[in-house]
Amino acid sequence: MARQAVVVIYIIALVVVIVGVDVLFFRHASWFWERLAANIGIVLLFGAFYFRFVKGT
Repeated sequence: MARQAVVVIYIIALVVVIVGVDVLFFRHASWFWERLAANIGIVLLFGAFYFRFVKGT
């Protein structure tokens, strides 16, 4: 049960970071590919941290 809570909190943090970056850096621009690349980069970064730190516990 505790592991599921950690994963849920991790996913919520991922969504908050993606939305925050979109609002802060791409607020006045409609650059689709740049937004997509930034979001994919954030997901890959969170995935790397997940497999390195969270999955091992």
